[in-house]
Amino acid sequence: MSDGLTVPFALAAGLSGIANSTSIVITGGLAEIAAGSISMGLGGYLAARSDAEHYATERAMEQREVDTIPEVEVAEVEQVFLSYGLEKEQSSLVANALRLRPTAWVDFMMRFELGLEKPDPKRALKSALTIGLSYIASGLIPLAPYILIHTTGTALGYSVVFTLVALLIFGYVKGRFTGTRPIRSAIQTTMIGGLAAAAAFGLAKIIS
Repeated sequence: MSDGLTVPFALAAGLSGIANSTSIVITGGLAEIAAGSISMGLGGYLAARSDAEHYATERAMEQREVDTIPEVEVAEVEQVFLSYGLEKEQSSLVANALRLRPTAWVDFMMRFELGLEKPDPKRALKSALTIGLSYIASGLIPLAPYILIHTTGTALGYSVVFTLVALLIFGYVKGRFTGTRPIRSAIQTTMIGGLAAAAAFGLAKIIS
């Protein structure tokens, strides 16, 4: 959503600096939203698929090691528990107990030795749809004034207000969800979006 607000906003502002027609801004903005949503959605899909493939590869390797060199794997389990402060005898007891449960043993090694959690098999599609649709929804906010108003300068003014307010709200909500200071997050998000749009607008003016 942050990218969807910032990139089309910056593009629309830049086009407003050289175009007297809102139709040009709308066409360019919609084209960017389409390309951006597909690109970012596909990127999210491939990233999630890559994580799933990496997990499957590491798990297969861990399974082979459990089958072929169990003593080494038992020593690695003991080392994990020793790092948490358990005594040698306690670590050995738990390691040997895990040895009797091969599947749980591999699960343990994946999580505590490699730090990998089993990914949700539906995550790739969910990630692609979430990213793509969020980009589209937020990207339409800075373009809405150009659709409703036929004067480029006036539409730009409203676009600035709409987008900065949306960035403030998004930054605040993001801060609440991520555990950071909401006000600080809102200001940072708004400043980044505003600077991007100002840079695009200024460059377009200089080039024209």
